[in-house]
Amino acid sequence: MGIQDIIEGKRQWRAHVARVKALPPDYQIVYREMQRYLFKVGPIDLSDGRLLTGIVDFFEEGAASGKGVLQLIGNDVAAFCDDLIKDSRTYADIYQESLGSPPLSS
Repeated sequence: MGIQDIIEGKRQWRAHVARVKALPPDYQIVYREMQRYLFKVGPIDLSDGRLLTGIVDFFEEGAASGKGVLQLIGNDVAAFCDDLIKDSRTYADIYQESLGSPPLSS
């Protein structure tokens, strides 16, 4: 990874954060909770940015249509996140495999 890649990554992240800050306050709160949860659970492909960008796209559409954030995702943020990543490998899966244990989700 060269310096140009790092600069581009920072530029993209700042643009992403600006989009989140443009959302209504309730959407911002839920987004931050989702982000915190996803960073903790650790889907491997989270770093490519598509999941978080897709969430912001979804939230922007919901806000534009006048819906409340809980109308879009329901009352259980963790369950919504789990559904988003149900087919993704997580760092927890890799750790379980390294111990020779069966995966936690099946």
